[in-house]
Amino acid sequence: MNSEPPSSISTAADLRQATVLAAGLGVAGLIVMIVVGRPWAGFFAVLGLGLGLLNAIFVRRAAAKFATADSPSKGSFAGSAMVRLAVVSLVALVFALIIRPDGLGVFIGLAAFQLIMIGVGLVPLLKELRSSEGLGK
Repeated sequence: MNSEPPSSISTAADLRQATVLAAGLGVAGLIVMIVVGRPWAGFFAVLGLGLGLLNAIFVRRAAAKFATADSPSKGSFAGSAMVRLAVVSLVALVFALIIRPDGLGVFIGLAAFQLIMIGVGLVPLLKELRSSEGLGK
């Protein structure tokens, strides 16, 4: 029996959906970049997608921990978010600066993953808005 609240179940499904979309985009992007003659740029874009996924997993864990804590500390939640974002940004920056220009693909992968996460969250919201508009008429 699953003891997780329904909202965490939907976020887990959203994360699975984002993972599948990111994997598909990563494979397609890597193939395109190999054809174009920039395989390393494609590799770093896939790395950026992976960093975005790792960050999303850590965000989900931190949010679950915050939500189930007896006396949650907003400061520690915000602090962990800042540390997590700083680490991801630092890793991306190191690749971008050391392995130019292909290392910039990490930023492209991070941005693409964020767009995927926005899309995964936006589609159910738009469906809900559509169905609620239909009920109001």
